[in-house]
Amino acid sequence: MAYVVKENCLKCKYTDCVAVCPVDCFHEGEDFLVIDPEICIDCGVCVDECPAKAIEPESEENVDWLEINAKYSKIWPVITQKQPHRADAHLFDGMPNKLKKFGIQ
Repeated sequence: MAYVVKENCLKCKYTDCVAVCPVDCFHEGEDFLVIDPEICIDCGVCVDECPAKAIEPESEENVDWLEINAKYSKIWPVITQKQPHRADAHLFDGMPNKLKKFGIQ
């Protein structure tokens, strides 16, 4: 099992989680992070570090997010260090239906 980044990361893209990952399984898109499920060791240290609470364990309820994470982790580059978050991240944190509004770029 792996952890997955879910919708609330979209347009927030805090990278606190990246700084604590022991296996460098995070990948960075323009507005979103994903976890490579093949690299993730299921340690969970990233969960508490995410200010947007956008990381959850793989489950039947978030299989679509697992597929998104798997797909984009093969395309986007690895990110290994915390970066400044978007200045407007607070405006998007908790916004419903972000995937429909913004998609993933």
